[in-house]
Parts: sequence; C-alpha cells; structure tokens
Amino acid sequence: MSHIPPIPIAIHRTGLVTSVGLSAPASCAAIRAKLTNPVETRFIDAEGERIMAHEVALEKPWRGRAKLARMAALAAQECLADVAPHLWDEIPLLLCVAEHERPGRLEGLDDLLFADLQDLLGAQFSAGSLVVAHGRVGALVALSQVQRLIGSEGVANVLVVAADSLLSWPTLGAYERGHRLLTAENSNGFIPGEGAGALLLGRPGGGDGLLCTGIGFGVEKAHIDSDEPLRADGLSTAIEAALAQAQCEMHDIDCRITDLSGEQYYFKEATLALARTLRQRKESFDLWHPAECIGEAGAVAGVAALAVAEAACRGGYAPGPDILVHMANDAGQRASAVMRFEGAAA
Repeated sequence: MSHIPPIPIAIHRTGLVTSVGLSAPASCAAIRAKLTNPVETRFIDAEGERIMAHEVALEKPWRGRAKLARMAALAAQECLADVAPHLWDEIPLLLCVAEHERPGRLEGLDDLLFADLQDLLGAQFSAGSLVVAHGRVGALVALSQVQRLIGSEGVANVLVVAADSLLSWPTLGAYERGHRLLTAENSNGFIPGEGAGALLLGRPGGGDGLLCTGIGFGVEKAHIDSDEPLRADGLSTAIEAALAQAQCEMHDIDCRITDLSGEQYYFKEATLALARTLRQRKESFDLWHPAECIGEAGAVAGVAALAVAEAACRGGYAPGPDILVHMANDAGQRASAVMRFEGAAA
C-alpha cells in the first residue's frame, strides 16, 4: 500500500502579510516586480550601524506575540473569506511557528499564540488542530499532515497558518554575532524579516487549481553550523522523495521556488542538489526566492513560496505548470514539495 501515491492536495485560497503587502495579491505582485523596502530598525550592530530589516507595518506598533497574532489573523481572514464563520469550527488549524532551536525564540509559541489567534478571529478550530514548530520547513511538514487529515481522516478543509518574526534583539543579536546578517561589512548574510501567511487546503475540486502531488523530507548532517563537507545529501533526498511521490523527474519541473535568503551556504546547497537530481539537460530552470523581497521570515517562507507559486500559475506568468518548492532549516531538516497547476491559467 505504501507505494500508492496519496491524493493530491489543492490550494483553494491563500493569504499573505509581508513587508511589501498586507494581502496575497499585493505581496505576490510586489514579489513578482522584485519590490523591496527594508527599513532601519532600532537595533545596532557591532559596527555601530542600524540593522536593516523587512518590517510589516500594521496600524499600531505591536511587538512580539501580539504582532504575530495580528499578522496571523489577517492572513487567516483572507483565506477564510469565502467560508461562513459558523463552519470554521469544522476546520483543523495547523499553526506553523519558529523551531525550538531558534535563537531568541519567543515564549508562548507552542500554546498561547494559538489561543491568541482564535480569540482575534472569534473562532474555535477543530480538535485536529496542532502547532507545527519547524521553522522554514514547517509549511511542508504541515502539508504532509494535511495529506493525512484529508486522505485518511476524511477532513474536508484544513487551514495552515504561519507567523514568524526575527525582529527581536535576542534573535538579531545571535545572528549578528554569528556573522549571518547582511551588513556593510558582511555580504554573506540575510536581511531579517517577519510576516504571516495562510493556505486553505482541501481535495481537488472542479476547475483550475494548484495541487501538491508529492512531498519529501531529508536531514543534512553538514548543516550550516557543521564542520562536515556539504554534499547536499539531505536536500537531494527530500527532492528525490517528493519527485517519486509525484511520479515525475527533475527535468519535468518548470521552476523552483525556495527559501534562499542570501547566505552562500544555502545557494551552494541548492546548486549541489540540482546537480545530483537533474539527469537531463534543461535550457533554463528558473530559481525564485521571495526572501529577496520579504526578507528571512522563518516559518513564513514555505507559505510564501506556495502563495507565490499559486499566484504565478493562476496569473499565467509561471514558466510552466510544474513547480518544485524546497526549504531548509539551520539544524539540518530539509523538505521539498512538487506542485502542479491543473487547468488553463486565468
């Protein structure tokens, strides 16, 4: 039975709250245009310069968990716009947050944030709800849970919400000391960000839609803090597993969308993984990385990639219908998903 591919999962709606837009259409249009607006934070680096960041501008200067909850609520409301509120309690909520290894991780992400979000939405989500604390790979971990909920347990719809922020001094300080932030003195780094995203997922229905047809996972022993030589074993394993589940090959893929945010390590890993998984030459193979516009936003990365894929396919500007998404955590977790757009672009 294990070799039978699971049913495809369809993305019915997306929601996105980023530094370049407070909705999925606004954010995806800005990302397509490569717009970006990093601002100076109140934090100072070791050279005495202000740290730049991709900050989400809300109506009030909320910080910490309060801001995460409000960004998450905005994204969730965008996703649930066509679902009557009295039906929300039938929907499991999978809440993606920072991994436990994250420097300066906020208190309350594993319990209080979920309650905060329900309070803001005035909703009680179903008993199948859970918190997915896996950082950048979290959205794809959540997708594998959605396969189970929809395929095995007969759930009609699942709401995946991600909310994250690197904009606190305990987090920024750790990354700054590790020489991982992009500064005037360090070109091998990322600009930190924050945001939220949401996906309403279910079985494929009639008409057009972006489907997840394969998911794969791997573990990279030579992670970013390791002294081992990087061969991209973990990411290659994750990609191969996703392709196998989707019953396709790397050369069938039209475009890649990733969480790459500026660090050479992750670009090298993506290049090595491509070399190991692509067995037929392609004339061109687009590599999109929304973090160049919205910053390194942790757990939001996966949902952002999927929302960008959906917008590109529905808008008719994707290079083709088959998209590979891949994600990587600092601790070594790797994840990949194969997405396919069914139907003609609008």
